[in-house]
Amino acid sequence: MRSSLRVCLLPLFAVYSVLVAACGGSGGLLGKEYEYEEQLRLDVDGSARMDLSSSVAALVALRGLDLDPDPAVEVDRAKVRQLFEGPGVEVSSVRVSRRDGRRFVHVRLEVADIRQLSRLAPFSWSSYQFDRRGELLEYKQVVRAAAGKSVENVDWDGNELVAFRMHIPSVIVFHSAPSREVGRGNILEWEQPLAERLKGEPVDIAVNMEPDSILYSTLLLFGTTIILAAATFGLVIWRVARHGRDEAAPVNRHA
Repeated sequence: MRSSLRVCLLPLFAVYSVLVAACGGSGGLLGKEYEYEEQLRLDVDGSARMDLSSSVAALVALRGLDLDPDPAVEVDRAKVRQLFEGPGVEVSSVRVSRRDGRRFVHVRLEVADIRQLSRLAPFSWSSYQFDRRGELLEYKQVVRAAAGKSVENVDWDGNELVAFRMHIPSVIVFHSAPSREVGRGNILEWEQPLAERLKGEPVDIAVNMEPDSILYSTLLLFGTTIILAAATFGLVIWRVARHGRDEAAPVNRHA
């Protein structure tokens, strides 16, 4: 009976696992979907990876980019790449998708120095600061006014969201995320209604973190553990070998 019940429940558990995994990421199944989203993966040396996902209409309205928001028009990936290229910035991929009758673009950038990102037109609405303050690293970003460019025939219903998400590489000492929470994987989020972003309501982002990356600390701990384990194992082998030699040594019977 128990075996039959277990077999019947297995498909339900599989579906549940898929739903949980899908909801874990932004815009996933049953999760929040954003009209405009920046995901910044910052490193302790100031380099970063930026993943931007946005509807073409939002890019035009918020950043004033020279793109056609008409969903019937194919997205010119080469033009999108050109708009996001600049000194110290490498565009590693440009993808497109479609949702709610609108076209979306997904751009991945490799940034040599996050403090220089505001030189790029799509990110010029933000100021970036990243410096060492005593024993901590301090990151500050202020997202200011949008371009405010008019976009017609967009079926926004007023519930669209904008998000600025950060993946922090080390231990977080302080952050200004409104939720006061740190997501799985050291993720912080600043969320705003699209209507407020169009009006230019500022977004203030601040994070203080330790200077050593979690990956570095983990590898150091792992390496140290391996060395200690090897040393302990070597000591045990040496003592066993020595004990064996002592037992095998001939006994002097001459008085």
